[in-house]
Amino acid sequence: MSKRQLKYPEDVRKRLLTAWVRNRSHWLVGGGDWPMALPLGRLTQSESRLRLDSVSDWVRAWQDHKGPGQIEWQEKRWSVLGRQILPMRLLLPSADDVAVWTGEDRRWAAARSRFTSLVERWPALATVLPKHFDVLADYSEQDFERLVRVLIWFDANPQSHLLPRQLPVQGLDSKWLEARRGLVADFVGSIRPCDMRGRGFFEVSGLRPLPNLVRINILDAALRERVGGIRDLAAPIDDLAQLDLPARCLFVVENLQTGLAFDDLKSTVVVMGLGYGIDALQKLRFADQAAIFYWGDFDTHGFAILSRARGFFPHLKSLMMDESTLLRYRDLWGEEPTQHAGESLPNLSEAELATYRDLKQHRWRFSVRLEQERISWPEAWSKIKEAHSMVIADRTTSWESNLFGKPQMASMTSR
Repeated sequence: MSKRQLKYPEDVRKRLLTAWVRNRSHWLVGGGDWPMALPLGRLTQSESRLRLDSVSDWVRAWQDHKGPGQIEWQEKRWSVLGRQILPMRLLLPSADDVAVWTGEDRRWAAARSRFTSLVERWPALATVLPKHFDVLADYSEQDFERLVRVLIWFDANPQSHLLPRQLPVQGLDSKWLEARRGLVADFVGSIRPCDMRGRGFFEVSGLRPLPNLVRINILDAALRERVGGIRDLAAPIDDLAQLDLPARCLFVVENLQTGLAFDDLKSTVVVMGLGYGIDALQKLRFADQAAIFYWGDFDTHGFAILSRARGFFPHLKSLMMDESTLLRYRDLWGEEPTQHAGESLPNLSEAELATYRDLKQHRWRFSVRLEQERISWPEAWSKIKEAHSMVIADRTTSWESNLFGKPQMASMTSR
């Protein structure tokens, strides 16, 4: 007989903690089979004779237990040990009792009360609230009241077209709302007359989004004259699209400071920090005619952005995103927190796709990442100038094959 066959109060508590985490959202909406029955152990006379002290401790533990629920006892009449009364199982009538056992009774009471009050006002929330159990259980009274006031206001003003800072909601500040956009969108999307769950915050809330600013660095003095001499410019992409900047060379980099480090280059513009918003490049007038080079972080998301961009610009080339560059800077590797989900990417060259798969399969190390700013700037600037000089020296489009060779694409989508 092992101690694991006999469930002590602490064993039960640990089991209930697991059940609590797994089922609390389901219990919040009235689910669960009650009473919950938890077996405490079964013994034969021979087993009991071998471990009399252990059995006595087990029985005493349940005799002394004062927690919620009902213990069912079983009478045994054994030939040698005589009449014995043993704990057979614990019955818990409701989730309230589980909450007490696990020490979650305060959080459970708060979650139940708040769930009830919200569903009474907005019945449609019954389906979305359970997944936000921690919000219901842990928000301070001030935060919860603020959340309710926000929901009431959005419910009454479905298409205000205000900016987030203009919301006339008592106690609301922009940082509070910014940190809870996903939560508010989930709730508001559920209470709209036509279900809008899964939509973006601004679409659901009816607020007006702030302009999405794109930052560029104009490296040619002649091009800067077209915009009043400005070198470093940030503006909404639709405004930038109106600029007449006939650049022949466009570099796209992820890190802002990397883009600002570029010295002047003839007929060249740098676009910085677009990330997955790289689709915005399509709106720039000169992008179709310019040679485009993408230099991103050497990780799975960097290659995913590269693939996305090349779906719109098949002539786009990558810079310093090859295996030899990665290996030269082994001592500066970091770790990518979360890798891109795709097992393959559609618009990479054969070499790029092989490198991407090596990253996914942790060929060199687990979740390798080389941030672009880790590369020695003299080396990086040399590569940038090499790519630029080939483009500027060639007045035709043959720079593409001269510098890189004809790309063998794993799969290419057309624009």
